[in-house]
Amino acid sequence: MKDKLITQIQTSMALILNQAQLEELRKVLTGALHNVEVTQRKVSEPTEVKGNSALLSVFIAAKRIEGCSEKSLKYYSSTICHMFDSVTEPVREINTDDLRGYLAKYQQERGSSKVTIDNMRRIFSSFFGWLEDEDYILKSPVRRIHKVKTDKPIKETFSDEGLELLRDACEEIRDLAMVDLLASTGMRVGEIVTLNREDINFHERECVVFGKGGSERVVYFDARTKIHLLNYLDSRNDKNPALFVSLPAPHERLLIGGVETRLREIGKRADMQKVHPHKFRRTLATRAIDKGMPIEQVQRLLGHVKIDTTMHYAMVNQTNVKNSHRKFIG
Repeated sequence: MKDKLITQIQTSMALILNQAQLEELRKVLTGALHNVEVTQRKVSEPTEVKGNSALLSVFIAAKRIEGCSEKSLKYYSSTICHMFDSVTEPVREINTDDLRGYLAKYQQERGSSKVTIDNMRRIFSSFFGWLEDEDYILKSPVRRIHKVKTDKPIKETFSDEGLELLRDACEEIRDLAMVDLLASTGMRVGEIVTLNREDINFHERECVVFGKGGSERVVYFDARTKIHLLNYLDSRNDKNPALFVSLPAPHERLLIGGVETRLREIGKRADMQKVHPHKFRRTLATRAIDKGMPIEQVQRLLGHVKIDTTMHYAMVNQTNVKNSHRKFIG
């Protein structure tokens, strides 16, 4: 009961406080109520009936407490709000057919992919499942809407020759260091832009990155990356603590859009298509599995919570499948 009370207080403050402040509030309340006995008293007043917008606000606040990123929360909110604009009934009256009809109409009008529609279904499932858990509704209408079967095309990875072509196409030492770091660590683009100079341990050839949900992990880079990083840092005369900064003064921290744009430019010079940060990550996962690294270690290297995600990223080389067939089967 005491934990439930503390969680309710956190939820009420989630629209005002950030994640760190919410955690600090929980510590303070836990300490203050340590020797206090909390009991629930039944009241006769009718339960307050919240409208759609109010329920969405409370849901978003709850997800914020769980540690969801602001980017995810914004996506959740916009997806559900758009559904509310089309399905105008109160949340408690929305049924399975309403949601099925909305998803079908959305896909037809916008030509959306199956992946997009399934992402929307998952968000609705999370929202209505939470409403059910919190006793706002009796049963989630999404329970009978099954996962959308999506196509699974084999996604491309960089070949050894492709990576060398990209390195040769780098005209700046910064770009060469960036390509090497992405290729050898497989880190996310959002992780590389938050790195500072002091985060790099050159002696151990490793660095600590903060992934999704604030999770922390160690990634490792090779000797070539170490040399190119040192050369790049030695060439800089600015005081910015960021590991990668813009080329022209005042040398601001490089952002995600800047990395993506630069990689596309390098790809054009190398006459290569679809050069983006995530392709380096998929390439690392695929190579690691092809060379025999245990999938659990690849999962840890990439910072995945679920091993299924790691398997989705890694595309096993067909040549290795052929060789293994000859070795083990005939």
